[in-house]
Amino acid sequence: MLSTACGSTRAPVTADEFTDRAREVAERWQSSAEREPWIAGFVPLRNLTLEPDWGRMPRWVGRSVINSAWKLETELPAEVPASAKLRWADESTQSVPVLAATAAYAGLSKPKSFVDEKCPAKGCRPLRVIAVARGEAMMPSSRGNVRVPTWDFTVKGVPEPFRRVAVDPAAMGGPPRPLDHGIQEVNTYEVRAPTELQLSYVHGICDTTYGSRVHETSEAVVVDVDVRLNDDVKVCNAIGKTDRIGVTLREPLGRRVVLDSSSGVPLLPQSHIRLFEFQNYDPRRS
Repeated sequence: MLSTACGSTRAPVTADEFTDRAREVAERWQSSAEREPWIAGFVPLRNLTLEPDWGRMPRWVGRSVINSAWKLETELPAEVPASAKLRWADESTQSVPVLAATAAYAGLSKPKSFVDEKCPAKGCRPLRVIAVARGEAMMPSSRGNVRVPTWDFTVKGVPEPFRRVAVDPAAMGGPPRPLDHGIQEVNTYEVRAPTELQLSYVHGICDTTYGSRVHETSEAVVVDVDVRLNDDVKVCNAIGKTDRIGVTLREPLGRRVVLDSSSGVPLLPQSHIRLFEFQNYDPRRS
């Protein structure tokens, strides 16, 4: 699969350099304040205002949302509800505080930081909020998809409600940041057997892959792919390519976190979500 991004942009890394880097990444992760929320808490990996099915929406709705053309035409309950339970696919749960509907609406209706389609001269058609109800939705998190409580706002003339995650952001963790502004090389992984992983990684079309590398601790598995620019290449288009390669572990992966050695960020299994893209974005503030 080709992508428009350039592939390998870092200098080749020797085996000794990888070992030193992997130890640094593992030690940093072990002492990081981001580690505990990632493995045992709630770290959302999507905007707290959940995307509706835009295919069902009237054409005017998108522009009104971008321009925050909200108009509240109902009274919202201001009392804070009781705590709710988050539920993951592995049947684990977590009790979390829930926002009042007024606080959720404030998050839903706050002005966007960037507007790429302004209202016409006569103004945008208002998003007239006429009702609100409690609901639930699935969203991605550091521990996989999780069922979360929502506040669902009904807008007149719109076929489905706008849903806002009702969990208090104070109870959420934030996405881990890359180490030293490193580029994420390995995107994701698949567990093929207890001690066998298949890595998905990005490299340039003029590169050669020489193998995979791994460093293991009791809490983490740090992975790398040995990619180098072909020696005889003088000019190469800046086009990236995604490939896959296996890596064998000494011990079963178990509940250990897989870390990319280049960026230091944790990887999500069989996921299109790359934490490197979160370095300037925190869903808690969405």
